[in-house]
Amino acid sequence: MRTPVLPARLARAATTTRGLAGRGVSRVGVPLVTTFLAFLAGGLAILVTGNDPFATYKAIFDGSGLSWLFPWTGGDTREIAASSLQQTLIAAAPLALLGLAVAVAYRAGLFNIGGQGQYLASSSMAIWVGSSFHGMPALPHVVITVLAGVAIGALWAGIAGALHATSGANEVITTIMLNWVAIWIGSYLFGLGGPLQNTEDRSLPVSPEVAQSARLPVFWGDPELQGLHIGFFLAILGLVVYWVLIARSRAGYEIRAVGLNPEAARTAGISPGRVTVKAMLICGAFAGLAGAIDVLGWEYRISTTDITVSQIGFLGIAVALLGRGSAVGIGIAALLFGALTTGASQRNLDPEIFDPALGTNLTLIIQGIIVLVASADIVLGGAVRSLAARSFGRLRTLVARRREASA
Repeated sequence: MRTPVLPARLARAATTTRGLAGRGVSRVGVPLVTTFLAFLAGGLAILVTGNDPFATYKAIFDGSGLSWLFPWTGGDTREIAASSLQQTLIAAAPLALLGLAVAVAYRAGLFNIGGQGQYLASSSMAIWVGSSFHGMPALPHVVITVLAGVAIGALWAGIAGALHATSGANEVITTIMLNWVAIWIGSYLFGLGGPLQNTEDRSLPVSPEVAQSARLPVFWGDPELQGLHIGFFLAILGLVVYWVLIARSRAGYEIRAVGLNPEAARTAGISPGRVTVKAMLICGAFAGLAGAIDVLGWEYRISTTDITVSQIGFLGIAVALLGRGSAVGIGIAALLFGALTTGASQRNLDPEIFDPALGTNLTLIIQGIIVLVASADIVLGGAVRSLAARSFGRLRTLVARRREASA
């Protein structure tokens, strides 16, 4: 009996459906498995210290303020949770933008490891513009300062993009070098005797304070206690812009085309060099926005120590990896990392359950496992797809030869 054959159109539709389903499962399942393994490893570390992993994770959850979202949380507990949640969202906003700075580059076939330098360059610019122009009305002062931070971040990343497009310089190397350039420029500007050191106490290597007119308004919480500022909405806007850019714009199509196959894109009339520079400029703009909202939203001044110890740009890589390059995924991953940072801090973690001094180390363990598992998935997934493509190509060649022989 002859086996029925599907019509070609129906077969193609079935194949497409299976492909979309597989990608959907990968986008949701892989981050969930990655997060589970990371928290499992963290739980083992907690057990080694003689503590209860479940009680510790509950304490971190409560310390992050996420319990405020539940209607049964009331009284003083709800007020404390609200304050903690404000800190979680303050931490999540720049992480989301830095994750976008990595995701755009990845879509273009690049690895932007320079989010830290772009963030620091923007922070320094925001301090300079924000502490200048005293007497300027609040709205233009905020807008000009934010745009200045975005511009310098874009320029900082654009340098690496231009070098890659013109000379083939590896963007990983150039962005790492630019990270150090940003660190040492900031250390010089705000260091002892530096041109942007504060004038109130010349013995401290600290910048001047951002003027009141340049500070982002707080819309939830007490401004004196670091309430949630409108930079949170700028981060949400950044996620929306990223989705529209990648999924609904010609520029996004060109970025994805170059990332998938630069030679095919060139054949189609797309300049890989131009797209590379454009993608890196966009990456730097996102990272620059992150630096600007942190300075104008809650830091208001930075010291040379802040510049040298900051690692937030590298956390953006973890956020992008866990978020699988999607706007929703990056937003959720940023919230997770923000909750971990806030919930495990010495201020919020209950010392009767887990030593707050070890909270930061626990957070680093979880973050490290997430990066390890997520990056391994990308590397292994790419290897499997490459192997499958080669195998399919050989099979197609073999079938074609047999058809020719039978003919």
